[in-house]
Amino acid sequence: MTDSNRPWRGVLVATALPLNDDLSVNYDKYADHCTWLVENGCDGVVPNGSLGEYQVLTPEERAKVVETAVAAIGGQRVMPGVAAYGSAEARRWAEQARDAGCASVMLLPPNAYRADERSVLAHYAEVAKAGVPIVAYNNPIDTKVDLVPELLAELHGEGYIHGVKEFSGDVRRAYRIAELAPELDLLIGADDVLLELAVAGAKGWVAGYPNALPAASVELYRAALRGDLETAGKLYRQLHPLLRWDSKTEFVQAIKLSMDIVGRHGGPVRAPRVPLLPEQEQAVREATERAVAAGLA
Repeated sequence: MTDSNRPWRGVLVATALPLNDDLSVNYDKYADHCTWLVENGCDGVVPNGSLGEYQVLTPEERAKVVETAVAAIGGQRVMPGVAAYGSAEARRWAEQARDAGCASVMLLPPNAYRADERSVLAHYAEVAKAGVPIVAYNNPIDTKVDLVPELLAELHGEGYIHGVKEFSGDVRRAYRIAELAPELDLLIGADDVLLELAVAGAKGWVAGYPNALPAASVELYRAALRGDLETAGKLYRQLHPLLRWDSKTEFVQAIKLSMDIVGRHGGPVRAPRVPLLPEQEQAVREATERAVAAGLA
């Protein structure tokens, strides 16, 4: 379970956003999805992450997504992404989350350009003024800004961040972060390094594939955390053909397709994302159907 003082711990699902055929947001299905995830063992949700297609939502949609999640499962369990091009705008999104009742937020570094260290520190300092605990999100692949362990330790030392969603894929960093900032909570940021980072002492998982397979994913995470490598290793091998899609460019389309296959509503994606190629769709479909056949759905 999430810790009330550290609500970002546990399995927090970076929620995919159900869209109708006309690409409008289906808020009812989204509320149902948040509830279903918690009922299946997940600890909370992360709306408006990259998986939630926040970049292509209107401000009204983006705010309503947060409010919908809070109404469905309570603000303690909701950690919205508050990334924006400008620090002032990101701070406004943090204030919106705070006012909606959320207990924490997740924040990328500046991502409109390759920001230097001083800009990164100033960005987190500004958003921290909203007064809601921040979990940093390190995604150097997409943002071109790398929150290396030394910089994370500085951000934590200044009191700007309490945790980090680590998406560099470099599991060696877990040990360096623990040395430099022992109180900074490491959250697994990519599904396909879950086992490695859980063994390295992660305190949570900002997760993608539980959108489609929550119960099996939570079982994998809990087994890994308690050091039951026999259970975790078997599940990890079974799920890895799907988990690795979380680190691919087409992760939103892949996860939404898996949701559709298991009987949830994933639905289409908004442009500029495009549908999967036939061979990609076939690979996701086959891997999802294998997981279903193995009793993992």
